[in-house]
Amino acid sequence: MTDPDRLIIFDTTLRDGEQSPGASMTVSEKCRIAEMLDQMKVDVIEAGFAISSDGDFEAVREIAKICRHSVVCSLARAHDADIDRAAEALVPAERKRIHTFISTSPLHMRVKLQMEPDEVLERVVASVTRARRHTDDVEWSCEDGSRSEHDFLMRCIEAAITAGATTINIPDTVGYAHPEEFADLIRMIRNRVPNIDRAVISVHCHNDLGLAVANSLRAIEAGARQIECTVNGIGERAGNAALEEIVMAVRTRQDRLPHALGLDTRHIMSLSRQVSASTGFAVQPNKAIVGKNAFAHESGIHQDGMLKDAETYEIMRPEDIGLSRSTLVMGKLSGRHAFRKKLEELGYDIGDNALNDAFVRFKALADKKKEVFDDDIVALVDDQIAAADQHVKFVSLEVRCGSEIKPRASLALDVDGERRATEAEGDGPVDATFKAIRALVPHDAKLLLFQINAVTEGTDAQAVVTVRLEENGTAVAGMSADTDTLVASARAYLGALNKLLVKRDRTAPHALSA
Repeated sequence: MTDPDRLIIFDTTLRDGEQSPGASMTVSEKCRIAEMLDQMKVDVIEAGFAISSDGDFEAVREIAKICRHSVVCSLARAHDADIDRAAEALVPAERKRIHTFISTSPLHMRVKLQMEPDEVLERVVASVTRARRHTDDVEWSCEDGSRSEHDFLMRCIEAAITAGATTINIPDTVGYAHPEEFADLIRMIRNRVPNIDRAVISVHCHNDLGLAVANSLRAIEAGARQIECTVNGIGERAGNAALEEIVMAVRTRQDRLPHALGLDTRHIMSLSRQVSASTGFAVQPNKAIVGKNAFAHESGIHQDGMLKDAETYEIMRPEDIGLSRSTLVMGKLSGRHAFRKKLEELGYDIGDNALNDAFVRFKALADKKKEVFDDDIVALVDDQIAAADQHVKFVSLEVRCGSEIKPRASLALDVDGERRATEAEGDGPVDATFKAIRALVPHDAKLLLFQINAVTEGTDAQAVVTVRLEENGTAVAGMSADTDTLVASARAYLGALNKLLVKRDRTAPHALSA
């Protein structure tokens, strides 16, 4: 990272991304995503906010144990307890960073902090100094930096670097900045802060006006060398700058952004799918880079051009993000070896036991569907991974419904190894199924979202169902796929419910926004 033209990619999917309402992830889900980020060789992984909850502390600590390529980072407010807790969680990391922040805009200082500027400046120095006692790699952020008064911001940055900060992050916390305005701010910092040559300038852009990626790219052109981003652009409110868009924009437009990257972009697609499966946030079809339609061509003119030369309508190769060109994937006569090879093509590396389970489910799916496509296998494996560590597991479901009878669901679940079964009536087959779950696992969660999408086309397509539940202010999501929509609905509900059961015993995180 000593090359002045090298871009540092700082992924905050597991911290800022998880702050999306309903995007709560379990420790095991975070570890799976962290392993993929590490395999992709993302420079820095912000694993969480260690003091916010026991769950976040555990996640940071476990991720610190498994990462071999990436620096593992924990967020901390400008409080001694926060910084010390972050340091404790990061002890197992081969390379670690403490990221401490405090607000610097007049509005935030007056309303949120209720502190005078001189008090904030003192806290900047104290927090960075304390963080340096634990590690040489310290990042300091000025929350709401894009709306901060310039003279005061320059003083804070200079003081943070003098105290030992090696990275200075400028967040556009509320997504207010305009690209050229934001670039001017980065240039101002480079010109006015006398010791800025001793730190890397970073940016962290939110997408409230849809400008997060544009602001980040203009910041790079103005001299920023670290970009903070998330997979699929998830995050607070409208989200963050999307990692996949930043990385592929730099890779594709080297004429404008001639900077080296250390990432293996072939992991992008599998990482996107994993984040979507873990959070329950579906990727919109027209999403740049990772959307289902990103490399699809329906227009006759476009198809004709693609057949002659793919570069006529594609500025990137799908293989560069880990997409396979194949259309029809497998059939019911396909063997275990071919299935393993297909999973490798799709970016999955699973153990023998998981492979055997997935192969059995694949064979069952192949018996139901005439054609099994890549997307079918992705949905099948993601569903299996998501269900692997659940306390409440689906066993069986039978539903009776029709125009002349009251819908009735017969459901069996495995609850921590105990088989439970019941029947319930409802206003419809889904309502009956969900009431049966509630009878077997009593809870007061409210259903916020029930959404169905087809994985592929046709009446035999797998349905992907997303369920979002809320209990005591905590929103979580579950996602599942099956050719039977009701089975997928039950599994998705259980996926969300399992996350709630884990969250019940954990302290809710403090409000963050850096």
